Amino acid sequence: MMEKVKMPDGLKHLISCHCVLPQFRRRPDPIFHKFIVFSVLNDDDNVIPKLAKCNNCAVVHRVIDICKSEFIHNQDDSDAIMTEADIKLMLPQKIIDILESYNVDLPIWEQAQFIIENQKWNNFIILTSETFENKVEGKILRILGETFYKIEVFTREEMIDVINNNKVSRPV
Repeated sequence: MMEKVKMPDGLKHLISCHCVLPQFRRRPDPIFHKFIVFSVLNDDDNVIPKLAKCNNCAVVHRVIDICKSEFIHNQDDSDAIMTEADIKLMLPQKIIDILESYNVDLPIWEQAQFIIENQKWNNFIILTSETFENKVEGKILRILGETFYKIEVFTREEMIDVINNNKVSRPV
């Protein structure tokens, strides 16, 4: 019997920095800045550690788990962090054109690279999203194959589950 090989998974998640956005500096209880990173999970569903730079203060973090990082002290730059320019070398030109036209952030570039490299066909990337009342609307880039992509609109309704204090999303 052939053993099924597990494909790696990836996800976007938030990392908390110690910097504070200017609008929150005067608060008695400062709200620390959070930024999005894209991480790849190994076969045991653990995050493969990587470096990421805060998009507010540029301090380098070592991402060690979902929503967890360690500061790399006295370091505000690193050649070991993937850049958009690095990723563009590994993506089809049409994908590059689409991502550039939507001016997406680094985690979206990393997600696109992950989908292409791991042939995670029919996965999608959120290009835009806007919230109107209790609905989130936007556009996604669905990657159907190595050279076949589709931009689609989406709408989902978000409801607050007051009893369990959870946000619940469902397609409309």
